[in-house]
Amino acid sequence: MLPDIPQNLYYLLGAVLFTIGAVGVITRRNAIIIFMCIELMLNAVNLTFIASGKFLNSLDGTIFVIFIMAVAAAEAAVGLAIFVLIFRSKGTINVDDINLLKG
Repeated sequence: MLPDIPQNLYYLLGAVLFTIGAVGVITRRNAIIIFMCIELMLNAVNLTFIASGKFLNSLDGTIFVIFIMAVAAAEAAVGLAIFVLIFRSKGTINVDDINLLKG
């Protein structure tokens, strides 16, 4: 049987993953990499919700995770479609080179 993992290690892992994602969003310029970092941040929040639900003996965390996963799937589908359209029209997905608000 596997040993029980302390609750604070789940939270520490979630915080580390969220921090890596946040640093990636702030420092990277490629839209796909930024998108992947946002997904990493969502997964860190999911880990925290699941850990909280496990230790509180509640299904509330799991219900939140299901909703977050549904939103992330929709975000992935729409976001990747937008990236493909931007790449076709501009030839790049570097966020510094893309300015769609200029006429």
